[in-house]
Amino acid sequence: MTIMLEELLREMMHARGLTLAAAESCTGGLVADRITNVSGSSEYFPGSVVAYAYEAKVNLLGVSWETLNTYGAVSAETVLEMAHGARKVFNADIGISVSGIAGPTGGLPEKPVGTTWFGLVTGTGEWTRHFVWDGDRLHNKHYSSEAALQFVVDYLEGKLS
Repeated sequence: MTIMLEELLREMMHARGLTLAAAESCTGGLVADRITNVSGSSEYFPGSVVAYAYEAKVNLLGVSWETLNTYGAVSAETVLEMAHGARKVFNADIGISVSGIAGPTGGLPEKPVGTTWFGLVTGTGEWTRHFVWDGDRLHNKHYSSEAALQFVVDYLEGKLS
């Protein structure tokens, strides 16, 4: 029997006594939805901010206008600021963030539909990941939620350097 990522995450977070907060854009709350589908998630998950528009990223998460105007919402720079903001808003040990172009519209030559960036920030480091999904909008959102959860699990397993 395969354990779902959100169940594994609960076990790992509980064992370590850590807290996790999320900042989501293209997933629209799907990461938080998956985490909160598991009983006991309130022990380690204080919440998530869905910041879809630039204004929400700035006002709710503290992302700078300069970062957004220079690099765009779908960038390593923006997801790191989003993850920092999530940690701060919820006073959490770990911040995970995701921003991408779910499609079917919105793609650019340098950032095609499916381009997605993830940020993970802790008290000891920060990391980004980048993927380009090839599904439709709903598949791309699912792939992104899976990748966000896996990113946190990889961190907890000591796989990030």
